[in-house]
Amino acid sequence: MATSTLPAGFWRSFGPGLLWAAAAIGVSHLVQSTRAGATAGLGLAGVVLLALVLKYPFFEYGPRYAAATGSSLVEGYRRIGRWALWLYLLITLATAVIVQTAVVVFTAFLLNFVLGVSWPLPVTVALVVVGCAVLLALGRFRVLDGSVKVILVALALSTLVAAAVTLPRVDWSTLSVWPGIGVDPVPFAFLLALMGWMPSAIDISVWSSLWTLAKDETTGTRTSVASARLDFLIGYAGTGVLAFAFLVLGAGVMYGAGEAFSAQGTIFSAQLIDLYGTTLGAWLRPVVIVAVLATMVSTSLTVVDGFPRAIERSVLCLRSAERPARQGGTVYWVSIGVVGVATVVVVMALVSGLTTMVDFATIVSFTTAPVLGWLNFRAVTGPEVAPEHRPSVPMRVLSWTGLVLLGGTAVVYLGYLLT
Repeated sequence: MATSTLPAGFWRSFGPGLLWAAAAIGVSHLVQSTRAGATAGLGLAGVVLLALVLKYPFFEYGPRYAAATGSSLVEGYRRIGRWALWLYLLITLATAVIVQTAVVVFTAFLLNFVLGVSWPLPVTVALVVVGCAVLLALGRFRVLDGSVKVILVALALSTLVAAAVTLPRVDWSTLSVWPGIGVDPVPFAFLLALMGWMPSAIDISVWSSLWTLAKDETTGTRTSVASARLDFLIGYAGTGVLAFAFLVLGAGVMYGAGEAFSAQGTIFSAQLIDLYGTTLGAWLRPVVIVAVLATMVSTSLTVVDGFPRAIERSVLCLRSAERPARQGGTVYWVSIGVVGVATVVVVMALVSGLTTMVDFATIVSFTTAPVLGWLNFRAVTGPEVAPEHRPSVPMRVLSWTGLVLLGGTAVVYLGYLLT
């Protein structure tokens, strides 16, 4: 794309889309996409594509709303009604510890594996959380904005090369639009877990709206709607490409080879690194180790920042209908501390396999997705958004299609659990 075709001021506002990608490219890709390929070959490619398409509008509405109104989706929920903001805050409080635990635990397993140590898991988890908090305290948004660009490029290049090398080994006969449901090797619960974080949980759309505003604060300029949407599209397209790359890795190396991913985090970490070593060669193993670990650290960093940022914004909005002042105050740091301590407590109390914990977290995200998606749609079609910045007819149709399909599937699953 030629520079002359880019929206005015695009490079100055470029970055929040990659932050969103950093939050998304983590457990959903390294764990769930790779497991999907190892379990069913390319049989779940249609599920991955469907999730990417159906969820796109609800994620895009975050930066769109921020650029169009100069406020975050949190304010958008408040304008719908206090009940909407309370609902979002309750969902966030209910899922923050679950989601952060799943992300940080996987990061801790990788850290122990890379360092060759056997530290108790709660200790490593605490080190990850504290390390992220220290980085945020030192650099705030600039740390997030600057670090993820290098990290994502390193992971993307190594993963795309590995996937390309693996392609000849893929069993293309497994490719299907939709797999069988309720029978091995694709149980219904795993389909929901895969879609729950593919490419991520919808609640991080709020984070991207907040990151868009934070970028404006650091640059001293206002991001245009066109720039915000293009910035997000670049990040979203990258997450989609990498989702299929990890699917191909799992399908080419493990499917049909009599191997399966272990539910134990330490073993899973070694298997994941070996995927790259098998395809790219042992000489690139150190580079891959650094890229994968750095990716999960960046994901942990965005999660440790994202939930407290959203909680603080929600609390401030509930106190006042006016736009809150600049973030990073007492509520933000208290939230980091409380969620961090709760994460360590959960890890100490619950001894569970990595994949079991991830599946639980992703299914929770899937069941809340229709509610958050509907709130995003209501906000971006509200009177505070100028008509030219509201969703087009195709986007509205896609939004309603997504709400019906995601909501219907969630209801069916909840009904299954209750029977």
